[in-house]
Amino acid sequence: MAQIEHIRNEIRAAQNRGPNASKDVLLLAVTKNVDVDRIKAAIGSGITALGENRVQEIMQKYDKIPDHISWHLIGHLQTNKVKYIIDKVSLIHSLDSVNLAKEINKRAQKAGRVMPVLVQVNVADEETKFGLPTEDTVDFIKEVKDMPYIKISGLMTIGPLVADEEEVRPIFKELRLLRDKIKQMELPGVAMDYLSMGMTNDYRVAVEEGSNIVRIGSAIFGARTN
Repeated sequence: MAQIEHIRNEIRAAQNRGPNASKDVLLLAVTKNVDVDRIKAAIGSGITALGENRVQEIMQKYDKIPDHISWHLIGHLQTNKVKYIIDKVSLIHSLDSVNLAKEINKRAQKAGRVMPVLVQVNVADEETKFGLPTEDTVDFIKEVKDMPYIKISGLMTIGPLVADEEEVRPIFKELRLLRDKIKQMELPGVAMDYLSMGMTNDYRVAVEEGSNIVRIGSAIFGARTN
């Protein structure tokens, strides 16, 4: 799939442009509404990690995808769905409430694992998006960080949909600065390893601003049907 190599080249170029860019950037292929054959074609072109918005789609595809591929849950996660994916995903990008943290912690304990999670921050303060307000994020992390079976591992945000990706730069910069602030606090049990930001329309700017996980769907698989 030539488009995957094109995206990797764009990521490398953005890394070279941005003084705040991360040395390593994971290209996460978003497979919402994508059939298994096309997913396998992407894996054949070097994709190693898949992102799903819906628990149901992970359940449907999980056994059909090679074991060495990691799955990430990137969409809003309801507490009653945690039990279905706790043993299947390597990272949850969308922690945004204490109740969800408690449920992940409970289910991870039963599964005998510690679950890495990213805190979703609604930097742009969009009413239609999930996530914590920027100003509440530190207090939230302090509240959930001592749960023994979850590992706060970074932050995630979704940029607003705009015509010019430069308009999203302040959003990504704000999340990076928040990450840096939390890092400097050296909170026990909290790692700021990952900045998950950037999608098909804005991943170049996100990489320039320090993203090390970009979530790319339509640039790999074409426009989604819904």
